[in-house]
Amino acid sequence: TFGDLEISTLREIPAGRQPITTHIVPADNAPWLDRVWTRAREEVEKSHRVYVVCPRISSDEDPSTRADDELAVSGPGDEPAGDDDARRPASRSGGAGSAPGRSAVAAKRELAAVVDVAEDLRSRPELAGVSIGILHGRLSGEQKDGVMSQLATGQVGLLVATTVIEVGVDVPEATLMVVLDADRFGLSQLHQLRGRVGRGSAPGLCLLVSGADPASPAGERLAALAATTDGFELAQLDLQQRREGDVLGAAQSGRGSSLRLLRVVQDADVIARARAKAVALVADDRDLGRHPALADAIARTLDPEREEFLDRA
Repeated sequence: TFGDLEISTLREIPAGRQPITTHIVPADNAPWLDRVWTRAREEVEKSHRVYVVCPRISSDEDPSTRADDELAVSGPGDEPAGDDDARRPASRSGGAGSAPGRSAVAAKRELAAVVDVAEDLRSRPELAGVSIGILHGRLSGEQKDGVMSQLATGQVGLLVATTVIEVGVDVPEATLMVVLDADRFGLSQLHQLRGRVGRGSAPGLCLLVSGADPASPAGERLAALAATTDGFELAQLDLQQRREGDVLGAAQSGRGSSLRLLRVVQDADVIARARAKAVALVADDRDLGRHPALADAIARTLDPEREEFLDRA
């Protein structure tokens, strides 16, 4: 549909960026989680900064409301997690370091929330004396600016936040990113989040805390993120998992597609050859007067809504 658009490929990372290592931390492995917070303290003691990202703001809010930056992008399976999944209560057995078992239970567990996680981390002996701040979409612009200023100057060493830090945040001293309930975020979003560390002179570390089964689509998604920092490779995997949506309509992801026999990623070469033939055919017979069957098929496929979408695009 958009084969006539020019593509610019940027494969070099920005100058001055440091390598980022990514590891998956099982949410039900208490010793590993303890080590996460010990490592966070070590980073702060080196005058570095730490981000802890949560999918929710608080656990006691009205389930019918939702903050702009509070989301659970992808569930343990292929499909995005809806509001009901993100807010379904579960028995709470502790703070940020506690989570039920994997697989089916992961969809029902209570997701980590900024307010609760910050409170829990302030009580952890591993982080005693570490200044902990919070950042989310319900804070005013002035409050957000104040928190980020404190993080930049070192008054705050560890920041618990929602995905408001996904883009536009540049703290060169930030070296550690901990993402809680990482399986609830999309692949591209996780890639963006970990790009907040390793922006100074020290390398970055991203720890993905997850209760997803490693064999599930969510587990495979996290494993792919841990295996590479190549944004092109991750974007292709993201497209394979989320699907291309309706290429002749406005739906940008999902299984509803007007393509019946093709897949955008797997059949890219076929699509390219088809486009070349289509361009040649239209150049020779612009009104398709000599190809009435093709003209009729296009007319049946392009309903008024899709035709309007293509005109706008």
